[in-house]
Amino acid sequence: MEAKLVDALPDEPGWQFEPKWDGFRCIAVRDGDDLQLISKSGKPLGRYFPEVAAMLAALEPKRFILDGELIIPVGDCLSFEALQLRLHPAESRVRKLAAETPAQYMLFDLLALDDAMLAPEPLSARRKQLERFHAKHGSPSLLQSPATTDRAQAEAWLAHSGGALDGVVAKRLDEPYRPGERAMLKVKQIRSADCVVGGFRYASGKKEVGSLLLGLFDEEGRLDHVGFCPPPGDKAALTERLEALVEPPGFTGDAPGGPSRWSTERSGEWQPLRWELIAEVKYDQITGQRFRHATRFLRWRPDKAPEQCRMDQLAQELRPAELASVVAA
Repeated sequence: MEAKLVDALPDEPGWQFEPKWDGFRCIAVRDGDDLQLISKSGKPLGRYFPEVAAMLAALEPKRFILDGELIIPVGDCLSFEALQLRLHPAESRVRKLAAETPAQYMLFDLLALDDAMLAPEPLSARRKQLERFHAKHGSPSLLQSPATTDRAQAEAWLAHSGGALDGVVAKRLDEPYRPGERAMLKVKQIRSADCVVGGFRYASGKKEVGSLLLGLFDEEGRLDHVGFCPPPGDKAALTERLEALVEPPGFTGDAPGGPSRWSTERSGEWQPLRWELIAEVKYDQITGQRFRHATRFLRWRPDKAPEQCRMDQLAQELRPAELASVVAA
């Protein structure tokens, strides 16, 4: 069942709210000795998360269909990067990572159990079945996502999003599970940050700016590359402005990567800039001290000094104690 992105949570009665976890969506299907972990796109995930597959295969029920999120706690937050590293062709590498950073499965729906198909039942009934299932079979690796009908509580979860949480989902209590349909609502917290423009890339095949490379200072005073945004306004005029500022090194900490198997030599090139331009940008999610997606340019900030553009302005990710309090809510 898919989610439709909306600007605000519904305020009429009849909705259940749940945190949207920052992980891999995963359907777990067990039929006797056959257990499969399936991604949202329908691809198998079991070989990449053998510890989760083994945990589910050891449960007492021999037939079930679960809907949930694969997550990996690393240090002070959930790591989307650690999930991505699991998608490795070498089984030995996957098993090494599984031992070092074991994944957890966060449940939020129960679609079938034993011989009963629960998907046609309303969410209110499925939730009760899920709570009974988790009370009996839950473990540190098999978690149950909290749910509430209190919109104020959902707004509090939304305020935490940007770290472990990717937003809040709203589902109708009286509706069945509707696979393949956008039958849920999703709200994401959008934030802004002031960044140094430490460099730029030319557009492919053109002598004009294609993207601005953004930087923030770390605790040691190094300018780290944290993401990019499309160029605003008149590209020809902006290109001329940027070319007048070209000067190495641009970034003194983590720098933009060069060519890779996904990019051409041309698209991997970038031009370093003097630290004179400050851009305020909108972002939605952080992964490993970087904006996960392209940001959106809001405005230039000539009133800001480069040294004011620090990592500590970014949304604080949910810490372990806070994560535990959300799960226990």
